[in-house]
Amino acid sequence: MTPYEERITAELSYWQMKMQKKASLTNRFTKKVQVKLNNMIPEKVHQGITYAIEKMVNGVLFGTKYITPKPKVDASFQLREAYVKKQIKFYQKTASVEGAVTGAGGLVMGFVDFPAFLAIKMKMLFEVAALYGYNVKDFKERLFILYIFQLTFSSQEGRNKVYKIIADWDHFSQNLPEDIDSFDWRTFQQEYRDYIDLAKLAQLVPIIGAAVGAVANYQLVKQLGRVAMNCYRMRHFKGIS
Repeated sequence: MTPYEERITAELSYWQMKMQKKASLTNRFTKKVQVKLNNMIPEKVHQGITYAIEKMVNGVLFGTKYITPKPKVDASFQLREAYVKKQIKFYQKTASVEGAVTGAGGLVMGFVDFPAFLAIKMKMLFEVAALYGYNVKDFKERLFILYIFQLTFSSQEGRNKVYKIIADWDHFSQNLPEDIDSFDWRTFQQEYRDYIDLAKLAQLVPIIGAAVGAVANYQLVKQLGRVAMNCYRMRHFKGIS
């Protein structure tokens, strides 16, 4: 293990503790409120939203794999992470501009923000995976990206469940069917929608929408990048243990 790897193990351990902590009373209360609100929505609406998000994410997943660089080879782990951090910064700025533009447009442009921001986040994850040396043309690697996404944008209870999958990825991935339709899209869309709604609702308000969109997008991409780095760090350290 290199000095750099030894240094980041403490950071990784702290992050792992955060992912596994129990949901607080506030977390549990907020989740219960969101569940009640979701239960008030007609089943057909849920099915429609789930279908739309599934097709949207699938389109990004299967489209992005053709424009993502090949897996980076023959590079030290420290160098890989330097490239990853640079890319995350680039996508934070890109997402911030996108959020400002759509936020300035009010309610109508707010609907445009959803697929555009989703595409930015997915493209970043594909590039991060390639920089860590993983081939995103592999179905299982694309599914891993979805779990990173879900881990980032879930309630604490949801994180507890998804973290176990990612932490045991080698074993879990051995039993995966070669069909992305087996993914739990219903949970994915509900957790993502509930999480993002809290951060992005004010973006629809005239005048302040542009500022809110810029800041919210910047911070959400930063958060996604941090989770992605730690997920790939776990896989790296398992590989050299």
